[in-house]
Formats: sequence, structure tokens, C-alpha cells
Amino acid sequence: MNFETARSMGDAVMYEGYILYPYRASAQKNRSRWQFGVVMSPGYAAVDSSERAFVQTECILEHSGQPELELAVRFLQVQRRTTGQAETSWDEAVEREVTVTVSGTDMLRGGCTRDFVIPGGEEHETVADGQIVRRRAQLDGIVSVLAIPLPGPWRAMRLQVRVDNRTGTDPVPQHRDAALPSALVAAHMIIGVQGGGFISMTDPPEWAKEEVDACQNIGCWPVLAGADGSKDVMLSTPIILYDHPELAPESPGELYDGTEIDEILSLRTLALSDDEKRQARATDPRAAALIDRVEALNAADYDLMHGTLRSAAPRTAQDQNGQDQNGQEWHGEISHGDTDPAVPWWDPAADASVSPDTDAVTVAGQRISRGSLVTLRPGIRRTDAQDMFLAGRPARVEAVLLDVEDTPYLAVSLADDPDEDLRISHGRFLYFAPDEVEPCEPQP
Repeated sequence: MNFETARSMGDAVMYEGYILYPYRASAQKNRSRWQFGVVMSPGYAAVDSSERAFVQTECILEHSGQPELELAVRFLQVQRRTTGQAETSWDEAVEREVTVTVSGTDMLRGGCTRDFVIPGGEEHETVADGQIVRRRAQLDGIVSVLAIPLPGPWRAMRLQVRVDNRTGTDPVPQHRDAALPSALVAAHMIIGVQGGGFISMTDPPEWAKEEVDACQNIGCWPVLAGADGSKDVMLSTPIILYDHPELAPESPGELYDGTEIDEILSLRTLALSDDEKRQARATDPRAAALIDRVEALNAADYDLMHGTLRSAAPRTAQDQNGQDQNGQEWHGEISHGDTDPAVPWWDPAADASVSPDTDAVTVAGQRISRGSLVTLRPGIRRTDAQDMFLAGRPARVEAVLLDVEDTPYLAVSLADDPDEDLRISHGRFLYFAPDEVEPCEPQP
């Protein structure tokens, strides 16, 4: 099976939050690590009800009659590093992978169970100012594969993959930090099938929707991750992804702190003092490599991280027309003149024919432009929970805008908000697509 694409995404997820900016052990945010996909020992999971001792994924697959399964369970093993200096005391990580192959015969018989053991160990390293000791605890676990045939004319089955941490601890840890060496950290699965294909969990065909809804995923979520868009590989991670996720080619490398933008975080890292960089390098080998990589970036690298440039090509009349969720038509009336390739796309001078103050769109047969009154109808594609408070509110259009793909949007202000003039003076508006508003009756 070709796991290369899924493995690259798995690596990114596995080290998500591994170490946070400013990348030194003394930072408060780096004193509480290992937040994603932690599968604790059963002893500690019984002590702390917020933790679990297993992770489970379920998905649907179609097959040709003799499906064979190839499974990789991947996680980090905590390696506790201690020295005589507090500055260099730190938890490192060792990548581990457990592979399981399930034959077509075992699949049709219902699945199989495999035990695994990850050995512990202790290593000593002599350095100029003392000795470094690295310790790892033995990890024990079980991988269970269950295949349940589904009724109907399709050759399909519900596949369940469960990973249990069976590591014994004596005495049982009473605190999370003490329990981490016996945990599977950032656990995720790559599942490949021969003689079949997986069903998308986010966009299943009609016949499979009920079965997909019945799947129970605990601590992880499976998405299609086959090479070149194929359906023979599923990636199940503790972070919810979309089907066929990809790493941005503009990214220079892993920054571990996923809540930041690469460009901003790289610049902030570059701005660390020499002493702060020294502390980061002493904290972890991955942090040291990160600092070196950021310092080696040049202007071209930052240009790539700054954003993807798109051509401001004119749209056709067919592109400018659309339909809202109620079937109500809206029509774009914004025209484009010739653009000057020497002028950046974000500069208003790039297209003098675009004028937010005078441009208009047509909604329900009515011309909507600056000054028009509309009623807000937030669409189902929006994800802001605050939108529920805007539904049905009257608003005034302040500008008709285009994004980089020439899709029109309306910048609006709330007509019934007494202090809206303050936001207008600062240019702070709400933004809605033309199919998310209704024209109000003409005002006297």
C-alpha cells in the first residue's frame, strides 16, 4: 500500500503542539504538553475520568469479495530526559509504529486481534558539564480489527479498529505528568485496503449515509488520504481533517505551534534574543533544528509564505450568476476592465473599473448597492455561532466588494444598532454573500 501521503499528514498531526513558541522549557505553555491523541494506561484512566485508555475508529468500505487490510498504528513514546541542570530536563519523544496485516479470510470471518510490546530502556550520555540520562517505560497494547458485513445489495462492511493501552503501572500514577511515560501519545492510524475502497465519512453516497452516521469514532476521526485522490487509504487522527488533506507546499517546515501562521511565527522566532535561542536549542533537538531552519530563510521563502497569488482574470456572465439556498436568483453586475500586470492584485489601481462605492449586484430583481437596506439571512455554510443573532436584522450596505477570485460580497452595517456609526468610522463591517440577504421594501 502507498502510505506516503497519509504518513506525511500523520507526521504533522503527531507533532502538533509538541513544543510551543518560544520553544524553551522554561516557558509556561511548555509545562503542559501532549494534548492530542493521548491514550493513557488503564490504571491512570481510572484515576482521571477525563483521560481514556483506548482509541477507536469506525468507517465503511466497499469490497470485491476478498478485501485485505494493512494497518499502521503510529504514536510517540515519551522519553524522559534528566540532567543535573533544570534547563535541560525535558520530555523527548520516540516515534513508534505497530503494523498489522489482516488477510481476506480473517476479514470475512470478522477480523482479528494483535498484541504489541514497545520495549523500555535507559541511555546515558556524557557531556561536558555532566551526564544526560534518558529513560523509557515499556508499553503494552492490543490492536483489534472488527469487520461487520452490512445488509443490502452492496458488498460493504463496517470496519472497526481499536487500540487499547494495556500498560501496567505499579504504583498507579496520581498525576498526569507521572502518567505520560506509560501513554501512547498522538496516536493515529493509517488503514489501507486491497480489493476495496473506503467511503467518505464527510460526503458519503446516499445508500451509505445511515451506516456512516452509525459509526462510532472515539478519540479520532477518519478521512480519505490515498495518493492522487484514491480511496484505498484512510487516515484517522485525533485532529479532524478533511478528505485528502495536504501540506502547504509554501511551508518551510514543521513549527509545531499550529495555532499560528507560518510567516508570523517564523518572524517572531527570528526576533528571539540570542539567549532565548540558546535556551530553545538546549531544550530539544527538534527546537534546535527549527531555530536553525528559521535563521536560514531568505526573502524568497517569506514571499512564498505570505500568500498565494491568483490572477485577476475577468469573470464570465455565467460565473457571476448564482442561486441562494431558497432557490432565489442573484446576479452579479460588476464588470472588469483591462488590468495592469505590473500593479499588485491587492492595489485598487489594479482595476480602475472596480468601485466599492458604486458597484452593485441584483438580488431578487432589485439593485443592491451602497445605501441599500437589506435583511440579513445568514446561510448554512457559515460557521460563526454569533450569526444566529444576526438572522432577520436590518442592515445597510456600505460597499460591494470582490475577493481575489472575483466573488462579490456585501459589506454591511446594522441599521438598528445605536452605536454602529462608531464601527463605520473605523471601517468595521459585517460581510455577507448576495444570497445571504433579502432586499427590504423601498423606504420613504
